[in-house]
Amino acid sequence: MNAVHVSLGEVALSLVLAAVAVAVSRWRRADMEADLGIAVLRSFVQLTAVGYVIQAVFDSDSLWVVVALLSAMVALATFTARARARAVPGALVPLGIALGTAGAVTLGLVLALGVFEPEPRYLVPVGGMVIGNAMTAAAVALNRLGDEVSSRRREVEATLALGATSRQAGAGLVSRSLRSAMIPLVDQTKTTGLIAFPGIMVGMLLGGAEPLDAVRLQLVILWILLGAVALAALIATTLGVRGFFTSAHQLRETS
Repeated sequence: MNAVHVSLGEVALSLVLAAVAVAVSRWRRADMEADLGIAVLRSFVQLTAVGYVIQAVFDSDSLWVVVALLSAMVALATFTARARARAVPGALVPLGIALGTAGAVTLGLVLALGVFEPEPRYLVPVGGMVIGNAMTAAAVALNRLGDEVSSRRREVEATLALGATSRQAGAGLVSRSLRSAMIPLVDQTKTTGLIAFPGIMVGMLLGGAEPLDAVRLQLVILWILLGAVALAALIATTLGVRGFFTSAHQLRETS
């Protein structure tokens, strides 16, 4: 498989499409020109920096460096997801546990089953995808959980008044929140190859891989992500719902 080499000049030429986005915003007075400019600049700086970091990790060929990098990604993802789940009391700890567990269990199983070799070249990109998708799912799940508690407060209180425990009263909230978190990736998995080609597959095809090899790797990644997303959302909602109840199985007052 031949590697794809993209020059800085070719990267610069692709800015034509970003300019089209700016032109559309200006024409229709969407007032997104500044945001588009910042997005383009930040993407260039961030991805370039990440490229050097990943290259250094690959050169080190150390699993400890990989663990440190993925741990830092989990920490950053936890705080990022926390910003989207402010309605959930004490969401930081459930998110940290959810993302850390999802990442560790997923990569552990992948290595144990021999799907990928324990090398930085495999663990870093796969780990990054796992953590990123788990972060999104956990944030969506907790955000939906906060909305569920707010909109169904009287229903939950009535259930508690009838003698239900906090776990029983919150079971339906967790189920609906979990479903909301999993639907996007499930739908993407259902339609992959029909509506759009996923990024991994496109990257391999551009790199010169055989189509069937690209398809098989994409399937592996999709199924890995399904497990990671389900695990992260389950842990986040199961632990997160506890923050809405007291030890006496009463619904807390929230602002």
